Amino acid sequence: MESVLVLIDLQQAIRFPYWGPRNNPQAEANIAALLAHWRKAGRRVVHVRHDSTEPQSGYRPGQPGNDFLPDFVPIQGERVEPKRVNSAFIGTGLEAWLRAAGSPKLVFAGVSTSNSVEATVRMAGNLGFEAYLAGDACWTFDKKLADGRTIPAADMHAISLANIDGEYARVVDTAWLLGIGSTP
Repeated sequence: MESVLVLIDLQQAIRFPYWGPRNNPQAEANIAALLAHWRKAGRRVVHVRHDSTEPQSGYRPGQPGNDFLPDFVPIQGERVEPKRVNSAFIGTGLEAWLRAAGSPKLVFAGVSTSNSVEATVRMAGNLGFEAYLAGDACWTFDKKLADGRTIPAADMHAISLANIDGEYARVVDTAWLLGIGSTP
């Protein structure tokens, strides 16, 4: 069974400075490699777009931050799935579309690991989909805690991958997905 590549929230707003320090500077190159591979093979791609309802959000429709990043603009035939919350399965048609497509294997990449990526991948696993997360094709940001401490982005990323791996999805790397390993 073919796999579907699901790219999460790769929009202009993710570049806004208010997010702060991030990890995984090679993530965009890895995502671009996955996208090129899926397109070349004629496989299905889903672009999840966050359409925030928050008035001050850069992700709000009609704002420049809502646009896809230039390297990840959908092409004809690729599905765009708008969402309003962190999980791409809540209040969207994604699950029904995937079920109609025969419940294919899902490969996830995007941003941010500790928010929309983790929420969506957890939900995919809970819904019974066979899921893979390209751990080197996503990133997150430093997280400030209520007590004033800050958890570095690399640690947030590692915690999210640990939360996901084995219970909700299999965490793999881009090289494995590109066929150096066993592509799903």
